[in-house]
Amino acid sequence: MNTLAIIEKYYTKDSDLYNILVRHSTDVTKKALDIAGNHPELHIDTKFVAEAAMLHDIGIFMTNAPSIKCFGIEPYLAHGYLGCELLTKLGYPIHGLVCERHTGTGLSLEEIIESKLPLPHRDMRPVSMEEKLICFSDCFFSKTRPGEERSIDKVRQSLSKFGEDSVRQFDKWCAMFL
Repeated sequence: MNTLAIIEKYYTKDSDLYNILVRHSTDVTKKALDIAGNHPELHIDTKFVAEAAMLHDIGIFMTNAPSIKCFGIEPYLAHGYLGCELLTKLGYPIHGLVCERHTGTGLSLEEIIESKLPLPHRDMRPVSMEEKLICFSDCFFSKTRPGEERSIDKVRQSLSKFGEDSVRQFDKWCAMFL
């Protein structure tokens, strides 16, 4: 799979948005692969992680997030399931699930309904070890500060606005992956 060729189907190469997406995705991919390399006992499919981590945010171009040069019409929160739909249509449904399940530490059906989030009503939490690893690695990087890795404390602080369940899940992943 050529992930950059897939990205270039939807993003103009070397545009600001392309560069933001590719830099962020590269940072997430590198962290995820470093962690996988340090934990052979987890039997992580590193080929899949390399592909899916590069594509996890492919849906951002459809959203409205001007600070990162996204001028679509959908709410930013929708980028996960939109990316899932896009990759599924291309024949990559398992990669698409990473898109759908990577937001924060994942979103439960209950959270989506109770918070009236603009998302389909289904569970969007990572299931496979690879999905969890990519979701965890993504927590360390922002698209507005490319190349800058957040500390564990900064990640916890950022996740705390989504509730204690998000922080607890992150802490479980820290114990597993670090």
